Amino acid sequence: MTAGLSVGLLIPLIDEFAQNRSQIRHIWYSIRYRRKAIRVSTSYLFRITIDGKYLLIRGSRYAQQFQPVGGVHKVSPQGSSALSAMGVTNDDLIPVDPASYGDIRVRVPGNMIARFFRWFESREGREDSPWREFQEELIATGLVSSENFPHIMHNYLRREVDPIRYSEYADSLEILVADIYELIPNRDQENELRQLAASGHPDLAWVSGQQIRRRGAIPGEPQTIEIAAHARRVL
Repeated sequence: MTAGLSVGLLIPLIDEFAQNRSQIRHIWYSIRYRRKAIRVSTSYLFRITIDGKYLLIRGSRYAQQFQPVGGVHKVSPQGSSALSAMGVTNDDLIPVDPASYGDIRVRVPGNMIARFFRWFESREGREDSPWREFQEELIATGLVSSENFPHIMHNYLRREVDPIRYSEYADSLEILVADIYELIPNRDQENELRQLAASGHPDLAWVSGQQIRRRGAIPGEPQTIEIAAHARRVL
């Protein structure tokens, strides 16, 4: 009976630890890297599939690469104030322009990492919908019609928070975050996407999961496209 009671008490503790594992990890980062600046980039990506093929779009900044529809979260004026109070500054890798203004691609004081992620997970003062990038990348460009896509249905699949690592590109420690969504098209939307896949549009690629894992390569064939590494997140 004592053993059964112990197990009964232990299960809630294990569940609590599992649910708060990422928070515990960020508290540890705040202690270990308290004197360093950490680059943090948060984004959302769409899994869009038709007939077993994944839709990728040509990158706007890296035109040689194809990647999932999506982009970096934006921060609101309210959120900007909260970040300023933490000492968070803009990242300097990409010039701030109308397209990148307000991106949550920032440098966070190491001792503020746990506080930053508490703010991010609260969803207060930041973008909390994947609609903007879908509209900008597919509707505003005319790739799909506003008649069939006046709105969209989507499922939230998961959040991936990478462990902290050193990035040669950023020349700093870095944490990447990605929210993954899946488009749930209605019949008209699915038909339009199927027609788009058949059109062979040069700014789009419809690829298999294996091709995404191989960064664009197909065994036994010349490689014709390059797929961004982060495309694997939508698999």
